[in-house]
Amino acid sequence: MRVLVIGGGGREHALVWKIRQSPKVTDIYCAPGNAGTAEIATNVPIAADQIDQLLEFAEKNEIGLTVVGPEQPLVMGIVDRFQEKGLRVFGPTARAAELEGSKAFSKDIMKKYGLPTADYEIFTSHELAQRYFDKETGPIVVKASGLAAGKGVILCRNAEEGRSAVDTIMKDKSFGEAGDQVVIEEFLEGPEVSVLAFSDGNTVLLMDSAQDHKAALDGDQGPNTGGMGAYSPAPVFTDIMRQKVHDKMMLPLVRAMKSEGRPYVGILYAGLMLTKHGPKILEFNARFGDPETQPLLVRMASDIVPLFEACIDGTLNQCELQWKPESSVCVVMAAKGYPGPYEKGKEISGLKEAGALPDVAVFHAGTKEEGGKVFTSGGRVLGVTATGADTASAIKKAYEAVSKIQWDGIHYRKDIGHRVSN
Repeated sequence: MRVLVIGGGGREHALVWKIRQSPKVTDIYCAPGNAGTAEIATNVPIAADQIDQLLEFAEKNEIGLTVVGPEQPLVMGIVDRFQEKGLRVFGPTARAAELEGSKAFSKDIMKKYGLPTADYEIFTSHELAQRYFDKETGPIVVKASGLAAGKGVILCRNAEEGRSAVDTIMKDKSFGEAGDQVVIEEFLEGPEVSVLAFSDGNTVLLMDSAQDHKAALDGDQGPNTGGMGAYSPAPVFTDIMRQKVHDKMMLPLVRAMKSEGRPYVGILYAGLMLTKHGPKILEFNARFGDPETQPLLVRMASDIVPLFEACIDGTLNQCELQWKPESSVCVVMAAKGYPGPYEKGKEISGLKEAGALPDVAVFHAGTKEEGGKVFTSGGRVLGVTATGADTASAIKKAYEAVSKIQWDGIHYRKDIGHRVSN
């Protein structure tokens, strides 16, 4: 079977790496890919949002399975377009992907079907959103409703910060059209956990747990990013909690989407806050998380391709998912300045030395290859991922690999996995 993976980040490199291990796969392509995917797949110079060109490529090259990585093409309806042509594609339709494309829609679905989430209000008026803070003084969360590459959530300690956040999103348009609508919601406290699951529209098969680090700086300080690192499993996520999340959140959500005429097929990602009153849903995403995908896939013992196919065929209830007992950690190496302005085009050294270490995989994100050399081309550049007998040993291996990689203007957190003690 020929497989096409759409996207060019660390998540897609990890997906290509995992899919390539399947005996069902003969050829694998990645569009547009990066310097890392180029080593294990054929890169195709088509951007993830160029749906017409991707469709033409898939038809012309007899692609047997397309796996969509990023949220943007999903929200744009790439799955619908491929399905209309009779092509097998893994991911939710545009109407189902609205779960991620509109935080307002997602919150309203949760409220309608009684799923546990933070109290909230939705605003399309800058003036009314500002007026909200005449009565609200405590900590609050302000979110751009649309897609903002994981950066459209602002945690505010008081009303002043809340007003400033509304200005940033709605007035300054820091996240573009994503900020035409804002969700202002209750500030929840507790550890966060990412739970990803396969869904065929009826059955939900949960993956093992992971925790990521959103803040840019050590000690969970600084602005939110798309993610600075992650580890799996998350010890705080117990088997009892796992069953509760399946029964009370994930399965009800999939049933709700079916009731709404938006059957959900693909990866369902729930960002959870483990509050003192039990787990609550922060958000749903319509695809694999980044950087959670990297530590999850290096631990996944099962062949991933039959799981994709079972979701498409509606036979997920016949599948099981096996995991390796080891722990894993991914440290994101970013460009200096990320998530703000950053420079590109810096030559990277030490990639082969790092990748040659035992139990280490260096997943590329914002990289490009020119003349046999690898250069930075994005904010998050690499996801250095390692496995170990426990989290502490995985952390040690990951940072040993990180120490071998260099470029001008490097930035990474030195405390990924700090929440876990072994």
